[in-house]
Order: sequence, then C-alpha cells, then structure tokens
Amino acid sequence: MWSTLRRDVGVILERDPAARGVLDVVLTYPGLHAVWGYRFTHQLWRLRLCLLARVVASSVRVFTGVDIHPAALIGQGLFIDHATGVVIGETAQVGDDVTMYHGVTLGGLTLNKGKRHPTIGDRVMIGAGAKILGPVVVGDDSRIGANAVVVHDVAPNSVIVGVPGRVLAPQGHVAGPAEVVNLLERVGELERHLGVDDDFVI
Repeated sequence: MWSTLRRDVGVILERDPAARGVLDVVLTYPGLHAVWGYRFTHQLWRLRLCLLARVVASSVRVFTGVDIHPAALIGQGLFIDHATGVVIGETAQVGDDVTMYHGVTLGGLTLNKGKRHPTIGDRVMIGAGAKILGPVVVGDDSRIGANAVVVHDVAPNSVIVGVPGRVLAPQGHVAGPAEVVNLLERVGELERHLGVDDDFVI
C-alpha cells in the first residue's frame, strides 16, 4: 500500500511540470486526494463495509470534486490533473499509469446491474471533458481527445476525437503534409472560435 501511495505522488512529479515538490503535491493536489480517498474507500468496500465506504466517498467528492465509486478497480499511477468534475462509475476498470483531465466521465448507458462502465487500458490519456460510456474497452497507449464521446471499443495505440468518437488516423499511419496542414487549419479555426491568442499556453 505504501509503495502504491508513493507511486501516486511520483507520477504527478513526473507528468506535471507545475509540481514543485512532494510537499506541494501532497498538500495541494485534489486529484491526488481523490485517488487516495478512493484507495481507502476501496479497502472498506472489500471488507464489505459498503455503506461506510459510500459515505466516505461522498465526503471525498465534496472536498475534491471527484466522484469515484468505491467498487471501481483502479491500477497504480493514476494522475487526475485539475481533478474537478471527474466521475468514475461502479464497474469501471482503470489500468496503470493512466492520465485524465478535468470533466472526464467513465459512465454507464444502462440501469441493468453487471458490467456497465468502461475498461481503460494502461498508459491511456483522456482529455478534458471526454465521456467514455458503456462497457467499452479502451486499448493500451490510446489517447482520447478533449470532449470526445466514446461508445465503442478503441484499439490499442489509437487517437480518438470528436462526437461520436472516431479514430483520427489508422494505427501505424503516418500523416502526410496535406493532412498536417488540414489539422493545423482545424486547430486554428478552433482557436479563433475560442478566442485563444497565439501565445496562449495551457
């Protein structure tokens, strides 16, 4: 358990250039607090203290803005950047070294019991506002674009964008000059639509 908690801190130091040290991460990162809260409530759930687990999880949600069901299965090295608005459902499974941003939902599409939430592979990156719905599988090393809505399985090493989510390019495909220009034009249109300056950096 202690090695898992240390790894939770370590991945933030590795992946977030804004992190200024262990104390900064431990005291000020709500995503870390949410993950640690989940790890505690998951142990309570495994001990069949389900009501207590749900009560503690609700308290964690109030303080962090992250709603993770205690029954979800989450691997090591999850980094939730900016945290607010993240929802991870009861039967969701998240692999190791996953990165997700604010507003991500791993949700269900049915009221039936059983597996109804996504399974996320290892080293997946999920952009801000993305919704992955139903018992779909997102393969290892895939990237889900911001605000994408995914309702079908995603092959490993895929890049998914749009509503509904679609593969940006086939696996192993190297974009040609025309495709790069088209992509840059689309990014430019989005920036103009959002009123983003050229010097704007997230």
